[in-house]
Amino acid sequence: RSKSNSYANCTLLKIDGVRTRDDAAWYFGKRVAYVYKAKKEVKNSKFRVMWGKVRRAHGNSGVVRAKFRKNIPPRAFGAPCRVMMYPSSI
Repeated sequence: RSKSNSYANCTLLKIDGVRTRDDAAWYFGKRVAYVYKAKKEVKNSKFRVMWGKVRRAHGNSGVVRAKFRKNIPPRAFGAPCRVMMYPSSI
């Protein structure tokens, strides 16, 4: 039994090169893709993707919170994911 709760609808992401809360602010609203490989082939590909969005900062060290359309599975914790440079506000 764990004394700390984990909430599946919010995922923490550490983005390379982001060290401060101000750096993380640029990524708010950007799309996140968790790409994984499955056994069964769908549409001629074994790769599948779960989409999410960077929501807000978590702490002061550049970690961000992301919300995925479907909650990512526990085997994805600590796995790499792709942060897209869109939608852009520049």
